[in-house]
Amino acid sequence: MEDNREKFYSIVTLGCQMNEHDSEILAGMLEKMGYAENKGKNDKDIDIAIINTCSVRENADKRFFGMLGQLKKSKENNTNMVVAVCGCMMQQQHIVDTVKSKYPWVDLVFGTHNIHEFPKLLTNILSERKKIIDVWEDGCEIIEGLPSKRLYPFKALVDVMTGCNNFCTYCIVPYTRGREKSRNMEEILKEVRNLAADGVKEVMLLGQNVNSYQGTTIDDSGNHIKTDFADLIYKINDIEGIERIRFMTSHPKDLSDKLIQAYGDCDKLCNHIHLPVQSGSGNILKRMNRKYTKDDYLLLVKKLKKTVPEIAITTDIIVGFPGETEEDFNETLDLVGKVRYDSAFTFLYSIRKGTPAESFKDQVPEHVKHDRFNRLVDLLNGITLEKNKAYEGKLEKVLVEGSSKTNNKTFTGRTESSKIVNFQGNKDMVGKIINVRVKEGKTFSLFGEIE
Repeated sequence: MEDNREKFYSIVTLGCQMNEHDSEILAGMLEKMGYAENKGKNDKDIDIAIINTCSVRENADKRFFGMLGQLKKSKENNTNMVVAVCGCMMQQQHIVDTVKSKYPWVDLVFGTHNIHEFPKLLTNILSERKKIIDVWEDGCEIIEGLPSKRLYPFKALVDVMTGCNNFCTYCIVPYTRGREKSRNMEEILKEVRNLAADGVKEVMLLGQNVNSYQGTTIDDSGNHIKTDFADLIYKINDIEGIERIRFMTSHPKDLSDKLIQAYGDCDKLCNHIHLPVQSGSGNILKRMNRKYTKDDYLLLVKKLKKTVPEIAITTDIIVGFPGETEEDFNETLDLVGKVRYDSAFTFLYSIRKGTPAESFKDQVPEHVKHDRFNRLVDLLNGITLEKNKAYEGKLEKVLVEGSSKTNNKTFTGRTESSKIVNFQGNKDMVGKIINVRVKEGKTFSLFGEIE
C-alpha cells in the first residue's frame, strides 16, 4: 500500500555561513523530493533528521556528539526515521570511525564534497534499508544549479568559492573543505540576478577566503578573461534590485588595494568588513602561518578607514595559541586598542586533530588561557559599547529581519555596518529597508525608533 502522508525533515546546522548555505541546499533538495520542514512536530513525525557538522571549534564537536546521543531515543521511538550526518567533521576518518562504532543508529554519513549526491544516497537508503557511508576525499568541479530553500526571502547566501590553500597551523578547513575552487563569474552573476528577480535585497558572498577568488568572464570581443573578487563586487553592484552586498571571510594577506577601493566606489557594498587577525603578536602570527605581520594588518586598517571613515571592522581572535607568552598576548591587546573593533569572535585555542599545531609542545595552561580570554573580552566589550554609544542620535537604514521570539511587537534588523538594531514595529516591515533613529547604544545591540 502506497504511503501518501506528508513527510517531514529536520536539519540542525553547526558552524559557519558556508554550512548554513549547505543546509539550505539540503533543504531545497528535500523539498524537491516532496518533504516538508518539520515545524513543531514530535520526533515520531520526522522522516529524516540531518546534523550538518563543523570541525573548526571543539565546542561544535561536543554539541554534535551530544545531539547524536539524543537521536538514539528518537530513533527508538521512530524506527523508520533516517538519521544522517554530514559536513566538515565527516571529512575526518577518526570521526567517521567513532560514528560507526559508537552510534550505530546513524543511517547515512556523507561529507562536504558530495552534497549534490544526497538525493541519490537517501533514495538508496529508503529502497534498500541499509546504512551508507559515502565520503569523498576531494570534490570534482563545483556543481551548479542545486536547489536551495533560503532562510530569508529577502536576503541570500551565495557561494563564490570553496576550499582553502592557506594551511594555518591551527585550522582543519583545508583538510575538510579541500583546495580552493572558484565558481565561474557568469554563473555567480546569473544566480544573483535570479535572486534579485525573486525579491532578494541583500546578498552575502561566501568563501573560506573570498579574497582568493579567481574567476573568468567573457569580454565584448568574446575573449575569456581572468577576474578577481573586486571585479565580482563591481559587477554585482550593477545588478538592479540588489541593494546590499556583504562578504565573508577575508584573509588579510589577500586584501587588495583594488578591493579596498571598491568600498569607496560601490554604493551597495556595505561599510563593514570581517577581517580575522587571530593574534597581534608577530611571533604567534608566524607560528600560525598567517603570512602577515601586525604592521601589515594595521596598514590595511588604515587604508580601509581612509577609504570609508565610518567602516565597521570585526575580527576573530584566538587566545592561548601554543607558545603564546604574556608579551605576545599584550601585543594582541595593543592591536585591539589601535584598531578599535566594532566586535570580535574570541576563541580559546583548542587542539584540532590532524593540524600541525596539534604536535606543538608548548601548549598554554588552561587557567592562563581563561585569564587572558577574560581580559581580552573586557577590553573588547568596553570598546564595542563606546562605538555603539556613538550611534545614538543617528538615523540608520535598517533591513528588517523579523520579530523577537519573546515579544511580537519588537523587531530586529541590521544597519549597513552590520549592527543589530531592535525597535518597535510590525510584521509588514519585514524584508524592507527602513529608517530607524538610534536612541541607545548597548554592548551587543542598538535600540531605536522608526522615523
